[in-house]
Amino acid sequence: MTSLQSARLVKTVDRVYHNVPFYRKKMQELGLEPGDIRGIEDIEKLPFTTKNDLRDNYPFGLFAAPQSEIVRVHASSGTTGKATVVGYTRKDLEVWSECVARALTMAGVTKDDVIQVAYGYGLFTGGLGAHGGAEKLGAVVVPMSTGNTKKLTTMMKDFGVTAIACTPSYLLHIAETLEEEGAIPDIKLKAAICGAEPWTENMRLQIEKKLNIHAHDIYGLSEIMGPGVACDCIHHKGLHVYEDYFLPEVIDSETLKAVKPGETGELVFTTLTKEGIPLLRYRTRDLTSIDYSPCECGRTLARISRFKGRSDDMLIIRGVNVFPSQIEAALLEMGETTPHYMMIVDRVNNLDTLEVQVEVDEKFFSDEIKELENLTKKIAHVIQQAIGLAVKVKLVEPKSIERSMGKAVHVIDKRKLV
Repeated sequence: MTSLQSARLVKTVDRVYHNVPFYRKKMQELGLEPGDIRGIEDIEKLPFTTKNDLRDNYPFGLFAAPQSEIVRVHASSGTTGKATVVGYTRKDLEVWSECVARALTMAGVTKDDVIQVAYGYGLFTGGLGAHGGAEKLGAVVVPMSTGNTKKLTTMMKDFGVTAIACTPSYLLHIAETLEEEGAIPDIKLKAAICGAEPWTENMRLQIEKKLNIHAHDIYGLSEIMGPGVACDCIHHKGLHVYEDYFLPEVIDSETLKAVKPGETGELVFTTLTKEGIPLLRYRTRDLTSIDYSPCECGRTLARISRFKGRSDDMLIIRGVNVFPSQIEAALLEMGETTPHYMMIVDRVNNLDTLEVQVEVDEKFFSDEIKELENLTKKIAHVIQQAIGLAVKVKLVEPKSIERSMGKAVHVIDKRKLV
């Protein structure tokens, strides 16, 4: 693997130096020429790339292939600035499909399955990425996309769907809909491949219990490729990275130096075969750790742990670092709430406040008010133990928090609106 990675890294560095003015300038500023990179042991010599670099070179400034070789483009929504645009050559799409097919295989999906793709189709990479991998595998693809859950559940029953690809929060919504319809005994679903948003181990277990399936975590980001950069196996002890195509590093976000295996840091990727928009040391902002030991499944690929959050999603409340995933994990461990919650951060009299709205079962609103108060206090205590901050908890009725068919929104930071 090391020899393959090194050969591909050398080729990639040569490609970006001669075809991407941005990288040529960066390398020259560091006194680097392509010949200075002889293998992956030289990776730390290379410059980092950030999302802002893609935005500053919008739309095609980081492309390393001529437009005549680009056969598809995808782009982020650009809600926090200019969109990040990525391009794919025909070979890039073939590699992408292969990686997603590997992930589906890891989840037990075969050519005999019927897979419903319920990620959004379009500029977002999820829908077409999962679709291409399922077709590569030879499975029957139902390109459901998002937007009509009732139609989705009907087709799930009528088409004999055995696998689904979507966000974990949307799958929970689908499970709720099936429960209301009394239709769970009628479905043939056996596997789910969920990604596009962070989710906890407890959420995975809840999904598996509700639907009587096994659920897998697929990871990717449009800047590197899309879904299929990594996926977890049946043992769920980390996501296997397809290292022959993507070289992972985990660094300290402050010092920018590599951390030891097992230590938490920021995930960084270098693409090793990408032709359209190869990236050197792209800072994902995702916080994880890496394990190079062989997995129980027999695979020897490096594994990244379930994400602790994102360095740019971190909230600082009264000087304390808080990640939404901490709230979710605390609630799911209780077993008395749903996984649907909303964090509302505000500033009152120059003091940051945090209110957590939590959905609970309807029965709590019909019981004595004391029971509701006791549960509120219990949840507040559990959350305080998890994040080290006192919070205000507000219990709300089932389905009062808006469901998302794409990435779930868990935070409203009113401080940013002032």
